[in-house]
Amino acid sequence: MLAALLGLAFSGAAGPTELADAGPLVRWSRPLISVTWQLAASVTIGGLMLLLFVLSPPPAGHGAAAGREASGREAAPGRNRTNRQNGPIRENRPRGMGEAWPIAARAVMVAGPVWAACLVIDLVLGYATVAGRPIGGAGFGDELAFYLTEISTGRAALMAAVLAAIMSVACVAVAGYGTAAIAALLAVAVLIPIATSGHASGSAYHELGMSGMFGHLLFAAIWVGGLVVLCLSAPRLGRDLAGAAARYSRIALWCFLGVGVSGAANAWLRLGGWEGFLGTYGALLAVKIVIFYALGGIGLLHRVRTIRTLEPRPDGGTPVQKSDGGTPKAFWRLAAVEVLVMGAVMGVAVALADTGPPVPQEAQENLSPAEELSQQPVPAPPTFERWFTQGVPDLLFACLAVVLAVVYVMWVVRLHRRGDRWPLGRTVVWLVGAAGFAWITFGGPAVYGRILFSAHMVQHMTLVMVLPILFTLGAPVTLALRALPARTDGTRGPREWLLAIVHSRWARFASHPVIAAVNFAGSMILFYFTPLFELALTTHIGHVAMVVHFSLAGYVFVNVLIGIDPGPRRPLYPLRLVMLFATMAFHAFFGIAIISMNTLLAADYFGALGLPWGVDALADQETGGEITWGIGEVPSLALAIGVAVQWARSDTREARRRDRKADRDDDAELEAYNAMMQRMGKDESRQDRVRRD
Repeated sequence: MLAALLGLAFSGAAGPTELADAGPLVRWSRPLISVTWQLAASVTIGGLMLLLFVLSPPPAGHGAAAGREASGREAAPGRNRTNRQNGPIRENRPRGMGEAWPIAARAVMVAGPVWAACLVIDLVLGYATVAGRPIGGAGFGDELAFYLTEISTGRAALMAAVLAAIMSVACVAVAGYGTAAIAALLAVAVLIPIATSGHASGSAYHELGMSGMFGHLLFAAIWVGGLVVLCLSAPRLGRDLAGAAARYSRIALWCFLGVGVSGAANAWLRLGGWEGFLGTYGALLAVKIVIFYALGGIGLLHRVRTIRTLEPRPDGGTPVQKSDGGTPKAFWRLAAVEVLVMGAVMGVAVALADTGPPVPQEAQENLSPAEELSQQPVPAPPTFERWFTQGVPDLLFACLAVVLAVVYVMWVVRLHRRGDRWPLGRTVVWLVGAAGFAWITFGGPAVYGRILFSAHMVQHMTLVMVLPILFTLGAPVTLALRALPARTDGTRGPREWLLAIVHSRWARFASHPVIAAVNFAGSMILFYFTPLFELALTTHIGHVAMVVHFSLAGYVFVNVLIGIDPGPRRPLYPLRLVMLFATMAFHAFFGIAIISMNTLLAADYFGALGLPWGVDALADQETGGEITWGIGEVPSLALAIGVAVQWARSDTREARRRDRKADRDDDAELEAYNAMMQRMGKDESRQDRVRRD
């Protein structure tokens, strides 16, 4: 709070505006409400992260008692016993991951509703700030309703408030891993409309601004809130504090990287160059950067020094330096400093949000129809060279491509260090797939895919037909299950969550061969012949959903055909070929249907672009249909060859197995078969003699 107030005073952002002023109450209360909801959001998301990846639910029948004890009320009769000679005796309750769960869950139950309530208040204050109207004036309610239903910023704020209300109910209902996972997904979903209304949501680089804002909010919330809830839970962790702190430290490292990368992208959008640091906004940003790196240093010190002091002694005892609550003093000292510094960063961030950057983040004026619809500058006409040299800044997919490659290589290296081997070919095809994903999502196909239907189909068919083959051959789930360590303390790590997802009812349903084939082929009809196609072209959220859905649909289908990753029971090889040929026929039909159409798909979009280099939209759509047919058939043929090869290898393995079995039992199965045939022959001869007699 103090950092936010100082930042606002320094920047003058809380001063009266020249044209219309909502009054000092709105000017000063909105930043404080912003700090409050950001802290509540951090505790909510960070606490849910601890519940899912660090702690474990208490044993059945024990969680409620632990929760009551945590709140200061008597958990059960006999909690404190009294010795007449020595006074009160504290009951020696077991401590650990299960004991800390109710504390973290209670923090989430409180923070979630606070976050939702603050977003509702911020919604009203936000409109008052934009309109320059004091709250409660004549016609304020009607104007607020119009703002929430007709203006994009107001609709985003309303969507965030509605999602937050649903999320708060889920937070109150957290009782185990399943409910915590649902609450976490809803909490992350609340950040999406908040990110769309950020500084850069109306700028030329709309997608980069949204991705940067979303990543910044998410990673900062996990980092800050995780530490706060860990501090609240520390007295209950006992000997497990070292393990919990080490797990949080690894998560915090990834958050540090995420906050740094997303913050750099946001700064690049707002500063416009090094000279941007010379103004008020740049000065506040410089302060935030310094504090951020100080946080990184504190985190490194926490990881290197403090966690070691939390480790139990070799004789089985616990660390000797403890505070009154039973937790080592070193942990409290460093955690308190880190929380204070994190709060300062959030306060400066709120001041930055209310300070005008050197590069205005409003929607640009005098845009061409193509620039306004595609939300990006119109590129030069496509050539072979430009397909590989052009690019569009997309932080989300760029980071995802890097993570796909780096994490896979880290897992392979981990296997090699412990003496196991992973086929080099699988590593190569996976890295090729990651590079292809990067090119498709923010390379040439992404540049031209927003303005040319033919380029869009190159992007789409590569995502759904080509890349899934490479990713399936890389066998990422199998590699992860071999490389990730298994936990034995009842908590869930990445490996346990991966197993839970793979063997869940939803995964079994989605990966059923028939469902996978229908989803793989049928979703194209549902997507292209409904408003979903135009939604993916005009909104970043729709575009991301398209990429994720069709990538997963392609992977699941290809994994059913030729994959080795865990999944449902795969059909026999003849049935696999039947499924494949059916999808090949569907893709051919889909491509021919597009070629023969005399109307535009997403006509309000492609028909209104008016590209300066003269493009016949209908002819380009026909080219897109030809690309759909061609790109769909070539990978399908490769899949058919793959299924046939696996079929032949399966028959060879079965023949070898039978040969080994025959060698072990001296062809007992064959001897039994011959004996059976001899008995049947004797029976038939006897029956013939009886009939002749």
